[in-house]
Order: sequence, then C-alpha cells, then structure tokens
Amino acid sequence: MAVRTDLALELAEGQRVSQQTQTVEGFTLHTVSVTETDTAFGRPPGQYLTLSIQDLLRRETDAFPRACHAVAQMVQQLAPRNQDPRAPVLVIGLGNRAVTPDAIGPLCCQNVLATRHLVERSPEQFRAFRPVAVLAPGVLGTTGVETGEIVLGVIDRIRPELILAVDALAARRLSRLMCTIQVTDTGIVPGSGVGNARTALTQESLGVPVIALGVPTVVDGSTLAADIAQQSGAQCEALEDLNTPVLVTTRDVDQQTADAARVIGYGINLFLHPSLDIADMELFLS
Repeated sequence: MAVRTDLALELAEGQRVSQQTQTVEGFTLHTVSVTETDTAFGRPPGQYLTLSIQDLLRRETDAFPRACHAVAQMVQQLAPRNQDPRAPVLVIGLGNRAVTPDAIGPLCCQNVLATRHLVERSPEQFRAFRPVAVLAPGVLGTTGVETGEIVLGVIDRIRPELILAVDALAARRLSRLMCTIQVTDTGIVPGSGVGNARTALTQESLGVPVIALGVPTVVDGSTLAADIAQQSGAQCEALEDLNTPVLVTTRDVDQQTADAARVIGYGINLFLHPSLDIADMELFLS
C-alpha cells in the first residue's frame, strides 16, 4: 500500500537527497533540497523547509513569537532575491472553512494584514507597508469555480510579484500533526491534504513565484494502519476495510488549527512588514 504524506521530511527518509538540520529561534529546521536529477523523490525540484514547533503545543514561554519569527525567516529564505520589497504580494488561504482540518488557509487569512487598498489610497500615510492582497477563494464544491481560475483572475487585476499560498497537508505520523510547518518554493496543489487535489498553483501555471506554506492536520487512515502493521510485524486485516479514505486528526483540532493559522499569518506579516512587531499586529487585527 502506498504511503501518503505531503511532508518532504518524511518522503526523504531513506532517500539520497541533500538534507540539512539547524536551529532557528530555538526550533529545529530541516531542509530538503531536491534537484532535477532526484527523480525518485516524487516531488518537484526546489527547497522544502520543515519547522518543528512542539514547544508551541506545550505553551512554552515565548514559543508563539519565536515561531512567528521562524516562519518569517523561512519565507525570507525562499523569496526571490532580486525582488522589489515594495512589490505587491497576494496571500491565498486555500481550503474549506467549514471543515476544521481543512480550514488552515481561510483562518490564516484572518491573521494577515491586507494593505493594498490602504497603500493605494494613502501612499504617504502607509508608505511603511507593502501592498498586500488577501484571498480565501473557497473550494470548488461551494463556489463552482476552480481555485486556479479565481487566482488567475485576481492576478490579472492586481499584478502581484509574489504569491504566498497556505493550505492543509497530510502527514505520515501522528507526532507531526499540528506541530510541523512546511514552507517550499515549489508551489502547492490545493486540497492535497484532505485527498481532493485540484489544479496546481505553481510559477509555471500562474506566471508568478509561489511560496507554499502548510501544516499537516490529518494522517491517512490506511497509511497509519500500514505503518502499525509493518512495525508490529502482524497482519492487519483492517487494511482491506480502508478502500474508502479515512482521515485521522487530533482531539483538539479546533484550537490547534486556529493556533497554527495564527502563527503562519503573523509570520507572513513579519516577512512582509519588517518594521512591525507582534504587538503592532495584535493592535491592527483586533
């Protein structure tokens, strides 16, 4: 049975790809670098940064601001080097707000400062801000429109030079749920985390650099059962009952999803508006 995961960190286990581990803001950051020659890896070439934020779940002192600054540094590392720091940016929150494990993107949008209209109308007053547009396009089942079509229409109007896309992911192991943030410069496939993949949002399809941020909110039931059977050495007849996809998540998924979305949203704000701090964002978003 195929193992299902969106995390490059898990896919890289046992693979001969370039990997590096370092500490950022007190958290472990794992980098997987995939080249054109790494065809067996099964993911597009690029950089995959994975941050482990277990301290945040344990509510350790200063864990939240440290996690926000770590996310900002990850995005900064993958952002185009020669890009104008005043260029417009589009932040996209992918997913279904009505399905909690798939609501990371829409919830993140609530924590990102939308400044494009302010900069355009009062450039002198808001000159310290980068023009940012925020979009939560919903899902095909509720809008009748492909996410890619909506995004292309918005791009045509506002002409962003960078897109930040946030979505839910799937992990292989329960220990990585809600406490792992993956950032990559390869783009993203909306809905992949909950088994409903749509049109890919990449630089090739949109004509704009795309940095994808994601948090694993579910583990595929068949993947989990297969791992348990493999580790125990026992036959698992229940695998035959998993022809219909089953997704496993945490008991506190509501609060943990909201917390993860807030960390990513604030981290994006720190990247886009370096002059702001956490207290400023609390004021603007209140």
